[in-house]
Amino acid sequence: MDLKQVAKDTAKVLASYLTYQSVRIVVAQLSETNPALAIWLNEFSTKGKIQDGEAYIQELLRENQDLGFRIMTVREYMAHDVTEYLPEMVSTGIQQANMEHRRQHLERITQLNWSVSSSNPETSIDSEPNLDNLSS
Repeated sequence: MDLKQVAKDTAKVLASYLTYQSVRIVVAQLSETNPALAIWLNEFSTKGKIQDGEAYIQELLRENQDLGFRIMTVREYMAHDVTEYLPEMVSTGIQQANMEHRRQHLERITQLNWSVSSSNPETSIDSEPNLDNLSS
């Protein structure tokens, strides 16, 4: 496993996601200050290569330099803030998610094993007492 390549791929995906979030922020800001430009940017973003943040920025810079620089600025600011918390959040999130998956899996296999052994009368344990034979 090439951890450097995994890190590069992860960084590229994160940069593209931050580009997408930056576009959303700028569209929301423009909706209040310049609705026509917000509509244009939203339409441009649905037609463009938003999944690849770097290709999207290159296209946007050709179409509207000011918006391209604005989105790059927002993206850079977000990257600084997000990466500060990211390592701990990712590690903690994965640990908690893995623990939850293991718990659910254990519950599922335990219930499956219990139902299989309950269906076999030789090994089943009568879980409900016979209430007719209780003495006062």
